[in-house]
Amino acid sequence: MAIVGAFVMPHPPLIIPAVGRGKEKGIQATIDACEEVGRRIAALAPQTVIVSSPHATSYGDYFHISPGRGARGSFAQYGAPQAAYRATYDVELVNAVCALCNERGIEAGTDYERDARLDHGTMIALHFIQQYYPDFEVVRLGLSGFSTAEHYKLGLAIRDAAQKLGRRVVWLASGDLSHKLLEEGPYGYVPEGPQFDERIAGDFSRGDLVDILAMDPSLSERAAECGLRSFQLMVGALHCTAVRSELLSYEGPFGVGYGVAAFEPTGEEGADKTCDRLSVYLRLRSDDLSARKEAEDPYVRLARASLETYVREHRTMGLPPDLPTELTDVRAGCFVSLKVDGRLRGCIGTIAPTRASLAAEICANAISAGTRDPRFRPVRAEELDDLVYDVDVLTEPQKIESAEQLDPARYGVIVSTRDGRRGLLLPDLDGVDSVEEQLRIAAQKGHIDLDFDDYELERFEVVRHL
Repeated sequence: MAIVGAFVMPHPPLIIPAVGRGKEKGIQATIDACEEVGRRIAALAPQTVIVSSPHATSYGDYFHISPGRGARGSFAQYGAPQAAYRATYDVELVNAVCALCNERGIEAGTDYERDARLDHGTMIALHFIQQYYPDFEVVRLGLSGFSTAEHYKLGLAIRDAAQKLGRRVVWLASGDLSHKLLEEGPYGYVPEGPQFDERIAGDFSRGDLVDILAMDPSLSERAAECGLRSFQLMVGALHCTAVRSELLSYEGPFGVGYGVAAFEPTGEEGADKTCDRLSVYLRLRSDDLSARKEAEDPYVRLARASLETYVREHRTMGLPPDLPTELTDVRAGCFVSLKVDGRLRGCIGTIAPTRASLAAEICANAISAGTRDPRFRPVRAEELDDLVYDVDVLTEPQKIESAEQLDPARYGVIVSTRDGRRGLLLPDLDGVDSVEEQLRIAAQKGHIDLDFDDYELERFEVVRHL
């Protein structure tokens, strides 16, 4: 058996005594559980520990695996340079993983490293393992903007590569839960914060690994978690393997959720087809997408038809003859947003109308969202069935005197300068809960410095069609 154990561990820097300087006693249950993880890993005696960390090098369209023979790092940026760690990488396993990913069409490898130093998620894992078990190698990998299924497939590829080499491996999924549990916490409070944590802690306790895959992306986004995709990689490594699960601890006294969990394989690796969690998840996802498509209103159906015709048939479609007059007799600006598994896949729009009708505006912006958003590669035909569309129809923007007249749940904002720079952000977006955050993102999109540039503000409302 390649995967002999899997664990979830959070990564608050203050858990390191040299950083916490006594404050770590406020999360003593988490510390005790992490110590238990270290002891259990020592008992398993793995040759290699896979560490998936949200704070390792990460890209939207690439899984980065740390290259080289090893790396060092310290908590110097947290005022504790004496808390230093090193890892020796399992080069043979890294090479085997990269080769297998290339065979399977998974965008993963050792290219594009930005910073070779160990990240704090990895160092915290090492801190609790090395004091009990120092003799092991590491494979360190970051997350990506890819879908849940792609994270699962990478986890499975790593398991298969380890199996081929006869490696005895433990997976350590580093990740915190919600960062928005308390109003007085560093990130504030939203109701989705405790909702997410209650659900994921229940999944850890029950061993409901399918639910970890099927977590509502909107819920996780609003909860401002950082560990979900790390956990999903781990679930992929347990493909078709029965496990015994245990929630070792959960607490969130500082406004951030910290969960520690253990997953013990109880059967032959890959032999239990009832534990094909990817197939179960994909069926649930397909049912959800079908239900969404059935419920689409004429605005969204028009956007979908426009982009699908353009991608599949390489032509611009004409307007259907049976459209409602609210689409054919009205002119308005609109934005079309595309998402896959809750993550943005493209968004393009117009503040004011540029076409003869709102219908034509939607058709043009849907094509642009799918093929001309510079942040993403053009949508491919095989992706079309996975897309979820939003169409936001804008009211006419109104000039406002100050940010006090904004509400990110109700109003979108336009930040503009006299030299023509302009940044826009739609209202009611996951993860944008304050005026300050809304302005910062809008200004950033327009390359505007809110501290130095002379700028004007406008607000608008939208009618959102799903």
